[in-house]
Amino acid sequence: MKEKKKFYITTTLPYVNSELHIGHALEFVRADSIARFKRNSGYDVFFNTGSDEHGAKIFESANANGVSVQVYVDSFVDKFKAVHKLLNISYDGFVRTTDKTHISAAQELWKRAEANGYIYKKNYKTKYCVGCELSKTDSELEKGVCPIHPNREIELIEEENYFFKWSTFQDRLLSLYESQSTFVVPDTRLNEIKAFVGRGLEDFSISRLQTKMPWGVPVPGDDAHVMYVWFDALTSYIATLGWPEGQHFETYWVQEGQVREVVQYCGKDNLRQQSAMWQAMLMAADIPLSTNIIIDGFIVSGGMKMSKSVGNVVAPIEMVAAYKEHTEYAEDVIRFALLHDIPSFEDGDMTIESIATSYTAHLVNGLGNLTSRVMRMATTHNIVSLDTSKHLSPEIIEAMNAFDTKKAIEQCMIDVRNLDKFIQETEPFKVVKTNEEKGHILIGECLSDLRKIACNLELFLPRSAAKILECIEEHKMPEKPIFNRL
Repeated sequence: MKEKKKFYITTTLPYVNSELHIGHALEFVRADSIARFKRNSGYDVFFNTGSDEHGAKIFESANANGVSVQVYVDSFVDKFKAVHKLLNISYDGFVRTTDKTHISAAQELWKRAEANGYIYKKNYKTKYCVGCELSKTDSELEKGVCPIHPNREIELIEEENYFFKWSTFQDRLLSLYESQSTFVVPDTRLNEIKAFVGRGLEDFSISRLQTKMPWGVPVPGDDAHVMYVWFDALTSYIATLGWPEGQHFETYWVQEGQVREVVQYCGKDNLRQQSAMWQAMLMAADIPLSTNIIIDGFIVSGGMKMSKSVGNVVAPIEMVAAYKEHTEYAEDVIRFALLHDIPSFEDGDMTIESIATSYTAHLVNGLGNLTSRVMRMATTHNIVSLDTSKHLSPEIIEAMNAFDTKKAIEQCMIDVRNLDKFIQETEPFKVVKTNEEKGHILIGECLSDLRKIACNLELFLPRSAAKILECIEEHKMPEKPIFNRL
């Protein structure tokens, strides 16, 4: 038996200093649909997610809430996992940066980079955004503040830290981007990181004094310092596979002599960290690089950044709860809106009202109504489907191979509209009364096309698509509408 090709995909790890928002859900759902696509295509898949639990923001938030940092992070991890379950995210690994195995891996990567001459110690002064957990140059600030976290004051840090020789990797990184045209997707983000690295790289601090920021991974051989949060957190992508000794790492990340796929999903604010900092760290430790970095845009609401004070926050848990009275498959409503209504690689707008509009137009009047029409004809005239294959359409395969989840699910809805049009034009429910044989053939075609639509939609709306397939295979009408009107 031929061994399955291996595919590894990971989301970024959200900080545990606030509830998960719809932007996190977007990343989870997109990565999940890609993982489902690869499994459908015969790959052995490892899908990773997790939680980032170190750093100044978390230490600060725990103190503000008057609890120990460990108790604080534990409470958020439970909430994170609840959201994953609610959205039907099919992950294989959930890594926490407070896991002992992760801490060990982060320290081992440090040791290897240090042994190879890429870590040194010096005094430095920098402007630092705790919100980004990044040093900022004057050109990155607007009126003296970080444009991503304008409500936070920029901190001035002056101390002796360990540094990573990022500057020495400029040529190797540029060579990587030139040799692999799809290393960063989309092209606009690849060009952006090329330009950033091309302007020259500065070595960056990778430690903090333990007396100032005690919540972090201890630096090997120097307990006076803890690791900078990005150096720690990025290591999670291999720690979850058991690196350096784990079998999963050899299976899903190394794959020497074989074509391998190691994919990372992240937002556009993570471009530098994922496609340049992390790749340089891998180079420094002699570890194979990622193969694709997929960059999402941001979600805004009503043209404005989401904010509790503005009242335009779209929370995934609240949205799923809002649709439970209308459908048994409430999570698929949110999955659909995220995948269908938001551009695959650029910013998109989403409101509570836009989700409702999309739900009615595409799921109630589209997919749900189509399912009822076809199954009514099939059960009334005893037309059954003998097809058991689950092949995806070529258009879906092409779009998913390009990580264009919006284009893929849009093709599904084109197929829904085309089948609706076919029924309107051919009227099999009328033909069968005057020409039974021809009518049965037309109904059979409708049933076959509905089955293909459901097979494609299993990547995106797994439970509702599975229900449609169940109705087809068991030759029955849905007990109730799959999607009820609002």
